[in-house]
Amino acid sequence: MAEKIRITTPLTEEAARKLKAGDSVLISGIIYSARDAAHKRMVETLDRGEKLPVDLTNQIVYYLGPTPAKPGNPIGSAGPTTAGRMDAYAPRIIEQGLQGMIGKGSRAPEVVESMKKHGAVYFAAVGGAAALIAKSVKKYEVLAYADLGPEAIAALTVEDFPAIVVIDSEGNNFYEEGQKPYRRI
Repeated sequence: MAEKIRITTPLTEEAARKLKAGDSVLISGIIYSARDAAHKRMVETLDRGEKLPVDLTNQIVYYLGPTPAKPGNPIGSAGPTTAGRMDAYAPRIIEQGLQGMIGKGSRAPEVVESMKKHGAVYFAAVGGAAALIAKSVKKYEVLAYADLGPEAIAALTVEDFPAIVVIDSEGNNFYEEGQKPYRRI
């Protein structure tokens, strides 16, 4: 795996285009959480010609539906949601300036094409490490669609949030490339 790279949000297109599949990153700053119900609502908002409730230009969205926080903690378990659940909506959101997405699992070809066109990247957070990931979240604040509960859009202040670049802005896919040295052909 490549070197560990520190990222501070916002994530510009220029910075996103420097990231390569396989890079291990630590993200600090503000990232946003939203799952499929929030993505559906955002696309419906765009379809009506309205502005999104949160400006996602140069931002990173974490596909997350956290568990309730224990007393004294800003968030409960904070593991990634399967990214494919957002694939129907992701190209429209990327067009709004979104530069990064964090989830788990593969992405649809339409999402990868949109990423290449707009210089966005897809990060994986480690599934099964939800309690560990939660320790990097210093603040959690719901910003929009509060009625969706854990699927609402929220701002997360994070410090050294661990992730891996799975698909870079050129469409290189670490899930595919990372397996090649171990295949017997």
